Amino acid sequence: MPRRPRIHLPGFPLHVVQRGHNRDACFFAEEDYLAYREWLGEACQATGCALHAYVQMTNHVHLLLSPPESEAVPRLMISLGRRYVQYINKSYRRTGTLWDSRYKSSLVQADCYLLLCQRYIELNPVRAAMVDDPAHYRWSSYRTNGLGQSDSLLTPHAVYSSLGANEADRLVNYRSLFRPELDTEAISDIRMALDQGQPLGDARFIDSIERATGQRREIRPRGRPRKAMLEETGPQDQKSLHM
Repeated sequence: MPRRPRIHLPGFPLHVVQRGHNRDACFFAEEDYLAYREWLGEACQATGCALHAYVQMTNHVHLLLSPPESEAVPRLMISLGRRYVQYINKSYRRTGTLWDSRYKSSLVQADCYLLLCQRYIELNPVRAAMVDDPAHYRWSSYRTNGLGQSDSLLTPHAVYSSLGANEADRLVNYRSLFRPELDTEAISDIRMALDQGQPLGDARFIDSIERATGQRREIRPRGRPRKAMLEETGPQDQKSLHM
């Protein structure tokens, strides 16, 4: 089945994930995290992309950014990926690819899902049992978004800025979002949207994206079909559902 084209629209937040090849590590030492951060900042500046949240995990990266034009994100990812791979190969005397061939992305409905997506990104180290508090993980945007630590990489989204009239209120209100755990349905929705390259939003948002792109963007449920679906199909149809 051919891959669906990615959706990159000017000004719309985009959740991007890039994984190491075969889920192997892509960061090996502190210097690697720092090098990636430096080139990420340069790539954002060169392309005009505004970065709202990020996390650098051992074998993958999450970015939440808003591009000024549809081609800005591919340019950012190509430039950043190329520089970082060259650095890793030279530093560790290795050859070949470092990243999976394609990064995954999902357009995000800002007013309803942007802060949910930021929480998902910044809680990655907690879900991975690397830390018990996102503030204890150095390589993410939480210390800036939640604690006010300076980070030149980040540009606050208007939805984040609306959390309070001043920085102190915003930080308190943002941290309060992390008290309840993300429910499994929210995590599943975010992952499914990424896996299928689909928008993350309500029906009205998805309809607006379909009109803007001329493409149908219905998210298909993962896993085995429900029993009712199987009962309504014949033996040959049932076989095709599992292919």
